[in-house]
Amino acid sequence: MRSSLRFEQASQTDVGCVRTNNEDAYLARQDAGLWAVADGMGGHARGSWASSQIAAALNAAQLPDDLEGAVAAAEAAVEQANATICQGGQAAGKVIGSTVTVLVVREHNYAVLWAGDSRMYRIRDGALRRITDDHSEVEQMVARGLLTREEAEGHPLAHMLSRAVGVRPDLMLDRRFGDVRAGDIFLLCSDGLTRMVADPEIVALLRDDAPRRAAAALVELALARGAADNVTVVVVACDETTQVVRD
Repeated sequence: MRSSLRFEQASQTDVGCVRTNNEDAYLARQDAGLWAVADGMGGHARGSWASSQIAAALNAAQLPDDLEGAVAAAEAAVEQANATICQGGQAAGKVIGSTVTVLVVREHNYAVLWAGDSRMYRIRDGALRRITDDHSEVEQMVARGLLTREEAEGHPLAHMLSRAVGVRPDLMLDRRFGDVRAGDIFLLCSDGLTRMVADPEIVALLRDDAPRRAAAALVELALARGAADNVTVVVVACDETTQVVRD
């Protein structure tokens, strides 16, 4: 992939303080301009298997240099994983699935594809913006005006997803596009982070530290607070002059 931007990336995952198995998976293909986080569900080995199917399909995908073609290839990879996970769920007689958030960058533009409640944030000029919207029952209640954003935080139904990879044959991925500027920082993460660490804390750590230190600090903060779920983060810093650091 040819780009005038350079990327410094870091990724970290942890089983957390309660779970015995890590059902999260991530992908960081800096050379392909492709990053992803997936959070499996279905219990223990099934959840980790589901998320790993997504990561493997994206890792094997051949992405062209143009953004439209790269997005199409990434979407096809997730759809392939969706079919595999659906078949696995049918064979097990149980719903198996995974969230996914995928970032694709080409030149000074990005696309994000997602299903579920794994999120992507962007920091620009010191300000944090959440790019994705959670596909959850609580988020739907907020959209209908039944809950305020404050009431939604920590709601007991927050973990109930309205969309995920592998739960139905017809996969629905949301897409969002935007521009990339030197100095932008992207964060992809599972909800194990966002349930433990507030947005102001996220922006402070990402803004003030290099990606590798920021990724470690985010996970450490979630663990210090009891991390009831697996915690996974992928940090991507964009610059026109930064030396590339491979994870």
